[in-house]
Amino acid sequence: MESDRATGVRGVKSAARTVDLLELLASRQNRPARLRELSDALGAPRSSVYALIRTLVERGWVRVDITGTQYSIGIRALLAGTTYLDTDPYLRIVQPLITDLSAELDETIHYGRLDRGDIVYLATRESSKYIRPFSRVGRQLPAFSTSMGKSLLAERLDGGIDEHVPADVTPLTPNTIVDHDALLADLEKTRERGYAIDDEENYVGVRCFGFALRYTNPATDAISCSVPVTSLTEGRREEIVAAMERTRATIERMAPFDLAASAELPSGR
Repeated sequence: MESDRATGVRGVKSAARTVDLLELLASRQNRPARLRELSDALGAPRSSVYALIRTLVERGWVRVDITGTQYSIGIRALLAGTTYLDTDPYLRIVQPLITDLSAELDETIHYGRLDRGDIVYLATRESSKYIRPFSRVGRQLPAFSTSMGKSLLAERLDGGIDEHVPADVTPLTPNTIVDHDALLADLEKTRERGYAIDDEENYVGVRCFGFALRYTNPATDAISCSVPVTSLTEGRREEIVAAMERTRATIERMAPFDLAASAELPSGR
């Protein structure tokens, strides 16, 4: 296995395969997988994958259905994720502020973090007008199509965004920006404007406004407000943007700012 370029330390193949397997199961969300599917996706022999799965099932990281043939992510992954959220120094500052903001605007507010090419949702406060039947926490969406992601990509324009945007962009809606030059132009507008707009690029009928939180350099976290386009007048847009900018300023003022620690945050860089 190739060495890590930063440290010169050789990676451990079995550890890498374990992580790949867990990430694969997590990405499937509520769709269990059979052994053949996992083996094909990982490009590994079924015997090796089965031995690994048995160990993970015994440890609680993978669960198996009553037939013994369908596998999905286990409860230990939840415990690890909960610990991550409980110990995050920024989340404890952001949560009460986005709760107040959601109550003020009665719109859905998100808080997320850039992880390689995706935005991972760390907190969501739903509008009372349209409550989703599931929690967004832990879910991930492509950075290039979300307002939070685009606000953070705009912070990286000078250093390049290729590592955060796939070579072949798959549209999520007819409005998703798939052309690389068009995306760069949109990110330039985002940087000039000070916030990003997802114009029905993720979900048809929903427009989102995303604001990078600059308490690290480069910014890794962002907040956004999701609004049905049918209720979004120009006056309402101005009200939302003003409230989001005010909340961003409050978060940045309260959050610990440490340039030296910025490199330690999981930006995927």
